[in-house]
Amino acid sequence: MKGDLFSSEYVVRPATAPGMSVENSKCVKYTVDGEMFARQGSMVAYRGDLRFERKGQGVGGMLKRAVTGEGLPLMAVRGQGEAWFAQEAQNCFVVEVDPGDEFTVNGRNVLCFDATLSYQIRTVKGSGVAGGGLFNSVFTGQGLLGLVCEGNPLVIPVTPRQPVYVDTDAVVGWTARLRTSLHRSQSFGSMLRGGSGEAVQLMLEGEGVVVVRPSEATPHRPQQH
Repeated sequence: MKGDLFSSEYVVRPATAPGMSVENSKCVKYTVDGEMFARQGSMVAYRGDLRFERKGQGVGGMLKRAVTGEGLPLMAVRGQGEAWFAQEAQNCFVVEVDPGDEFTVNGRNVLCFDATLSYQIRTVKGSGVAGGGLFNSVFTGQGLLGLVCEGNPLVIPVTPRQPVYVDTDAVVGWTARLRTSLHRSQSFGSMLRGGSGEAVQLMLEGEGVVVVRPSEATPHRPQQH
């Protein structure tokens, strides 16, 4: 069999060490030797002796889900082998979390992560009920975190002199030492007169970076179980 499809550009690379790597811009490969975690339904292929177990609400502190339904449906992958993960052909990235780091990320952008990372769902400070119940996933510990993003993300530095305002439907995540609050950009009267409609943004202050996708979120499709 010949053709462009079978060129080295598309043939998967052999595993050189256990752990996570970017196979291509749309897919993450994980060479499993023990245990890791991934979003339910994100596995597109695997080989080797691997077992997939769905994790539901209440199984340990790292797998709990928010009562609003904004939780992250996860599965544990155990054994020895290789697995490939993707989410609707979105762009894939790997973030390295070190001890003392804390990375807050929207659950919709989480693809997979090392079992050495701890995971919690927290309310975004300052959002309250007015923010539509903003719940994000907070990762700590040491390990790799695989993320997806529709389009190429914007990584925007935040400094004490320059806070950043982001659309709550576009934000992917931010680093530990940033403070969050809601910011109203225009009055209700302005909106009635034909304003932009961008009434409320999430304001981030302090020292760090915020990651934003280049579009607002599409309507959420219910997870099939």
